[in-house]
Amino acid sequence: MMTELFRLEDVTFAHNPNVPPVMDGFSLTIEGGRRTAVLGANGAGKTTLFYTLTGVHRPQKGQVLYNGSPIDYTREGLRDLRSDVAVVLQNPDEQIFCSLVEEDVAFGPLNLGIDRDEVEARVEKALRDMRISEYARRPLQQLSGGQRKRVAIAGALAMQPKIMIMDEPTAGLDPQASMEVMELAEKLRLNGVTVLISTHDIDLVYRWADVSDVLNKGKIEFTGDADEFYSDPERVYDCGLLIPSVYGMNKDVSAVNGMDASPYPHSCSEFTAKFGRPSEVGTVYCVPVEEAEAADRYDSVMKDMRGMCTGVYGPDVRYALRERDVEFRFDAVDACFLKAVEGKDTVLFYDPIYDVSVKEQAKRLGAFGADIRTEAVR
Repeated sequence: MMTELFRLEDVTFAHNPNVPPVMDGFSLTIEGGRRTAVLGANGAGKTTLFYTLTGVHRPQKGQVLYNGSPIDYTREGLRDLRSDVAVVLQNPDEQIFCSLVEEDVAFGPLNLGIDRDEVEARVEKALRDMRISEYARRPLQQLSGGQRKRVAIAGALAMQPKIMIMDEPTAGLDPQASMEVMELAEKLRLNGVTVLISTHDIDLVYRWADVSDVLNKGKIEFTGDADEFYSDPERVYDCGLLIPSVYGMNKDVSAVNGMDASPYPHSCSEFTAKFGRPSEVGTVYCVPVEEAEAADRYDSVMKDMRGMCTGVYGPDVRYALRERDVEFRFDAVDACFLKAVEGKDTVLFYDPIYDVSVKEQAKRLGAFGADIRTEAVR
């Protein structure tokens, strides 16, 4: 059973009395452990919602509850709240406080009084996860906007929060870095962190989210399964959004073939499984492996599986196998399962924590007619 983390009760917030409220009668529940997407056009109230959840904005009407109790807006109460909740803002310059990269990433944990040795370990790991270790001693002014966004995300990761709020985390990032951000979001979830993501990249978040909260003109327009929301195109467009590519293709191809649109594929492998109707499928050989052993395991495994497509998933194993010959370095779970749908065997190396996600994807494909075999490699 999901636990309730935040509850907003008839919340209204305006920046001053002479302008319309940015949040107008918000009532919303955010549950722990869910992949939550917060969607809406510019000005819909997404950033204001996030500021409200962290106590930066105090509603003029209604209340915000965290773990069943109203937010305590005293200095001590807000400190406790923000030790649990980390935020990555859309504009990274709004949360950069130091001159050097490693100093900025360490800023939050040090302010919480965490031991310096522990902070150093967290900073090193966060920098590597975001592929910016080489910039550790670099002045932030010398970095591009996308690189500063990575620094902001690394700073949030170093906090090791219970709740991660990411406001447009992929804005300004290249496609590979965007995939890494979603990979990290999944890793956080598997570590028990509740993740909320606001993004205009509908296709990216459609694949990831369990629940979507749609904001429109200061109000909650919809909350629930995204497939239900996208079934009403006029409502989607009125909210300033577009229908995800996979959703639209599924609807059109299903109509042409006289098929039910349900179940709704959310990825390329699921779409291909549904309409390709494979007679034979391949096997995904799963190799969950720790970073220190990854290179040796790769060499050992691939001696017996030479010629198969390989993929890596997760920051640790990707780093460890950076010099190995790998076909799929990004979005590798879907890529390897797509090859399996096509009848080809693949080998997937991944950080052990993602084992649950890999098995979930195999199970989902079964609903689309592809009984993909997964075999653990010992």
